[in-house]
Amino acid sequence: MKLIVAGQDAATPDEFAELALGFGIDAELFTGSEAETAEQRRIRLDAARDILRDLDPPAARFASALMRTAARRRAETWKAAA
Repeated sequence: MKLIVAGQDAATPDEFAELALGFGIDAELFTGSEAETAEQRRIRLDAARDILRDLDPPAARFASALMRTAARRRAETWKAAA
């Protein structure tokens, strides 16, 4: 499936968000990675919360949604592994 926004091709979800919403978000800051430790996760989430306060409302809503989605995905993975 090809993602096209305003005549531009979006190769990744990040590019799609940037083209569609007009801002770039470091998605990994808000979603994390599977290899991070609990301490790294705590530090990343602290930084993400600080940055959320500085974002304009549409960007903050998008970043918050990324955080919620990542948390749900981690919970589903833990349940499946149990």
